[in-house]
Amino acid sequence: QVQLVESGGALVQAGGSLRLSCAASGSIASFQVMGWYRQTPGKQRELVASVGRGGTTTYADSVKGRFTISRDNAKSMVWLQMNRLNPEDTAVYYCNAHRVDYDQAILDIWGQGTQVTVSS
Repeated sequence: QVQLVESGGALVQAGGSLRLSCAASGSIASFQVMGWYRQTPGKQRELVASVGRGGTTTYADSVKGRFTISRDNAKSMVWLQMNRLNPEDTAVYYCNAHRVDYDQAILDIWGQGTQVTVSS
């Protein structure tokens, strides 16, 4: 099974930028959607951004215009470029690979997460 490893999390000042990377141990081409989620203590994990196989992207309202998701199937990589960060962006960020097979079986794979902390 494909494994996902996130990197790039760090402590950054408000207004700064970070680029998160998600490296897959195998091909991600079969996954219809690759996404980035985030979670803070006591809250549910929330979708930040997703990208389909064809490049269609979606973003949470709170990050539109600031974050950009991209994927490279050939490199088995997904990135999240985060600009104009604010303290509300502080969270553990998780990479997700989502696939629905022809028999409707759903496969979701998660990475271990990377911490992003934005200081004011």
